[in-house]
Amino acid sequence: MIKRVLVLLLLAISSGSVVAQTANDSLPRLESKTKNALNVADQLAYQAALRYNDLDVAKIKLFDLMVRNPEDLRYMEALGSLYFESGQNASAALVAMDILKVNDKNVGALEIAAYALEQLGAFDRALPYYESLNLLTGDNFSLYKSAYLQFSLKRYAEALNSVNMLVKNAKADEKIGFPISETETQQISMKAAALNLKGLIYLDQNAKTEAKAAFTEALSLESNFLQAKENLQKSN
Repeated sequence: MIKRVLVLLLLAISSGSVVAQTANDSLPRLESKTKNALNVADQLAYQAALRYNDLDVAKIKLFDLMVRNPEDLRYMEALGSLYFESGQNASAALVAMDILKVNDKNVGALEIAAYALEQLGAFDRALPYYESLNLLTGDNFSLYKSAYLQFSLKRYAEALNSVNMLVKNAKADEKIGFPISETETQQISMKAAALNLKGLIYLDQNAKTEAKAAFTEALSLESNFLQAKENLQKSN
């Protein structure tokens, strides 16, 4: 199923965004008053659909607004958010990538593209969006995600560079969640999380001495860090 979704995603990416092109080439031009009246009606219907949790109708109204107003990215942004919040990751990623073709510094679209593609297992496609997000915002969470994906793709030198930057720049009040059960998450400091990831990078390369040192340092910061404890045992 995941492979099928990724194939469809790649086909859609290669075809490019057709919303604006179709709207500009095929639709008759509306008088300003008519266009404004239709926009107001669709916006009211969209808001009502959200209020009554009818997401299908909300999406339809957004499509109408997008086709009628191809230059206004707000409607695509809202559609991408709806897809993302409802777990439709392939659709969310496609919308976000179309937005980024127009504005490659759109932070919301970068976040959605990165996370949605990661959830689809397309790590190599998600990584550039996390990296762009970090360069644009300086956000340490996106730097952590970049390091994790680099590690997952076995790009060890890049992953270690990202982790070392994170260890240096992590703020004391920054936390990241690690699942410890289906319903529970353990909040861990960003620096300790980065050190744990550093240990995993070394462990994956069978450098157990370096891995053990990294896990030990992570536990010196967060003594109850369950993942680091488990990983430390693996490095012995």
